Amino acid sequence: MNSQSQSGYLTGKLVVLEPMQPEHIPALSIAVSDGNLWELWYTSAPHPDEMKHYVDEALAGEKRGEVLAFVVRDRFSGLVVGTTRIMSWDQANRRLEIGHTWYAKRAQRTGINSETKYLLLSYAFEVLDVMAVEFRTHWHNQRSREAISRLGAKQDGVLRNHRLLKDGTVRDTVVYSIIESEWPSVKQNLLYRMKQFELNR
Repeated sequence: MNSQSQSGYLTGKLVVLEPMQPEHIPALSIAVSDGNLWELWYTSAPHPDEMKHYVDEALAGEKRGEVLAFVVRDRFSGLVVGTTRIMSWDQANRRLEIGHTWYAKRAQRTGINSETKYLLLSYAFEVLDVMAVEFRTHWHNQRSREAISRLGAKQDGVLRNHRLLKDGTVRDTVVYSIIESEWPSVKQNLLYRMKQFELNR
C-alpha cells in the first residue's frame, strides 16, 4: 500500500492524522490510559505495556503493504488522542477497511471521530478510488455500532463466532460498509456533523 498524501499526513480543522512511528509509543500509552480503554473487553485497545508490540505489529503490516496506520493528534491541545488504520486493502476489488480505531476518553464525542472518519473516507474514495469501505466491530460494542451507523454506513451482516479473543471469549463481528454511490450523501452528513461540533465549541 504505497498511495498516500505527499507528506503522509491527513489534516483537518480538529485533528491531524500522522503516520504512526515508534516515537508515538509513549503518547499512545498515555492516550489509552485516559479511560483505561483496555478494560473494555469488547475493544482492541492495548494495555500501555503492550503498546510497543501494538505499534510494531502495525508497522510490520505497513511493510507488507497491508496497512496505513495513523495516530490522531488533537490540533488544539497538540496531544495524541488515539489511533486508526486503513487496512485489508483489496486493490483488485477496490475495497478496504477502516479499523483499529480508539480514542482517549477526553476525545470521545467531541467531533474528533467525525473528522477522522471524514479524512479517511475522503482519502479512500477520492484518492485511492475504492468502491467500498468496510467497518467491523464487536456485537457488544454498542457505542461503536452507533457511531458507525451515524456515519451513514449500512449493516451488511454478522459474522458469528468470528474470532477468539485474548480473554478466551468468542467475538461475533458486525460488518458495515459505505459504497461509492453513497459517499456524496455520507460526505454531506459528515460535513454537517462537523459544522455542528464547530458551532458548539
